[in-house]
Amino acid sequence: MERATQEPRQLEYCLSLARSADSVRLMASARVISVNTGHEADLVVGGRPARSAIDKRPAVGPVRVRLLGLAGDEIADKVEHGGREQAVYAYAREDIDWWTERLGRELGNGQFGENVTTAGLDISGALIGETWRLGSAVVQVTSPRIPCVTFQSWMDEPHWVKRFAAAGRPGAYLRVLEEGAVGAGDVVEIVDRPAQRVTVAESMRAFYGDQDLMRRLLRVVGRGEKWDEIGQQLLGRVRA
Repeated sequence: MERATQEPRQLEYCLSLARSADSVRLMASARVISVNTGHEADLVVGGRPARSAIDKRPAVGPVRVRLLGLAGDEIADKVEHGGREQAVYAYAREDIDWWTERLGRELGNGQFGENVTTAGLDISGALIGETWRLGSAVVQVTSPRIPCVTFQSWMDEPHWVKRFAAAGRPGAYLRVLEEGAVGAGDVVEIVDRPAQRVTVAESMRAFYGDQDLMRRLLRVVGRGEKWDEIGQQLLGRVRA
């Protein structure tokens, strides 16, 4: 997960309001509407020159889905981004449209740095550990996107880290279980769900300090590996 700007106390009350009447509606057929890749480029982050590949653009035709991400997609910060546990980032077009209304600006597919833009799938309501067939690949939901200063610099919106976290629409990072290919128009099929149910949005609340949700999350089969360390830090502070 990305390193968060630490405002957990300020966010807890906002996160409890997330996923309310504005929830994404599940359509009859979940599908991919855009596959997006990006190249490393200059970006001013927190007032300093930096490099990022957050600028994702729709690809033409199917794209190979590999264990470490999409073919042709670059990652600048390999410490906080990418790897087996965050190989692919998925975001719902319905959530992009939700943000379009609130920000009063047009937001295209790939705007949030997502590799896969979907329609008809409530991604933030998906379960951690859930598996999908994505085109011909099989992927597993591992964690939410935790907003960082790079994301804020890219979006150029005031208080973006706090606003994005409070909205409860983080999208999902995916682990690739079976390599394949994915393209616009491909169906997204939910293959399996874990017995312990913690949604992507709830896992974000766990990250920001919800102890009960964190305890549940640590029992989820298929969770991202970093959760054990994050959970130990959170629950250790509580016991201390």
